[in-house]
Formats: sequence, structure tokens, C-alpha cells
Amino acid sequence: MKVLMVNGSSRENGCTFTALSEVAKALNNNNIETEILNLGTSPYRDCTGCGTCRTKTPNRCIFNDDIVNILIEKAENADGFIFGSPVYYAHPSGRLLSVLDRAFYAGGSAFAYKPAAAVVSARRAGTTASVDVINKYFQINNMPVVSSCYWNMVHGNKPEEVYLDKEGIEIMHNLGNNMAWHLKSFAIANENNINHPVLENKTKTNFIR
Repeated sequence: MKVLMVNGSSRENGCTFTALSEVAKALNNNNIETEILNLGTSPYRDCTGCGTCRTKTPNRCIFNDDIVNILIEKAENADGFIFGSPVYYAHPSGRLLSVLDRAFYAGGSAFAYKPAAAVVSARRAGTTASVDVINKYFQINNMPVVSSCYWNMVHGNKPEEVYLDKEGIEIMHNLGNNMAWHLKSFAIANENNINHPVLENKTKTNFIR
């Protein structure tokens, strides 16, 4: 079993990476493989809603010059996900949101029904709002949301300060242990032919009619 972790910070070894690494420790202690995919400093275009991924490049974004299709391909072989981000103006990093918009729009089937969690880091505030934004991707894609003993956040300006957030580090460890429990439970369900439910046909409505 494997958990793919995405670091939405431009600082590959910063506070968000530190938080993800602590989750990874707990997962590894449960014999769960982990991989951290860093988005780095590259610019990422937003989803244009062109719909080409529905017709010409199924399960892949039409734009193939950045990390989005790499993420989708890795997601196909992952069993669970942790998405991490620093907090900017009380929301996740723009690069993470641009990547997730395109990855979920083009390759949502690679993520569906697999457990996921959001992790955020901040100097002070804006954390719960940022967690809520990331969680929305899971909630529209039939993904179980994994929780911890408190909101999944750490505080600090530098990695060494994150380690001073003792409660935050404990939250990361508990999150990793909870994710491992979910994955092992799902594995038992699959072994016993307990499959995810079949969805009803999707009816799209709006507030005009």
C-alpha cells in the first residue's frame, strides 16, 4: 500500500514538507509506503474548462508540459493521498489549487474512493479555511476524508519552529496512523468483495430553473 503526498509549497524543505514528513513517519511505521511529490517553484496554468480531456486525452490534461499528468499517473497507483499547503491570505497556495483543479477535472477517477487528507502550515491563522478548501476536492469525488485528533495543521515560520509545535506534530502522527487504519480496513473490505457503492446517474441542475 502506498500514500502519495503532494507538497504545495514552493519551499521543498520548508514547514509544509516538515509536516508531511511527520505524517510519513507514522505511515512508514505501519508498513505503508510513502512518496512526497514537490510542486516546487514552477508556474502552473489554471484549468480552462475546455473539456478536451473528456474527448481527446481521456484521464489526462490536454496540457502536458508540467506536473499535472505526472500526478494523475502516480495517483492511479496510489491507495491514499495527503495534500499539503502553506497558508497564503487564509487560503492554500495558488499552485496547489491550479494543479488540483486540473488533476481532478481530467483524472478524477484516479482519486475516487481513495482516502485523503489535507495538511496545512501557517505562521498564525487561516488554517481551518485552507483545510476546508482542500477538503472540497475529496468531497466532490467520493473520497473518504481522513481526520486526526484536531484540525490537520502545524504552526511555525521555519521547520525548526514546526517541531516546537508539539501538538501539531502529534496531530501529524495521529493522522498517519488513522490513514494507515483506513487503508488496511479498505484492503480487508476488498478481500471480502465489499466494493464501493454504485452511484446514481448524475443530474446537473442550476438555480435558474
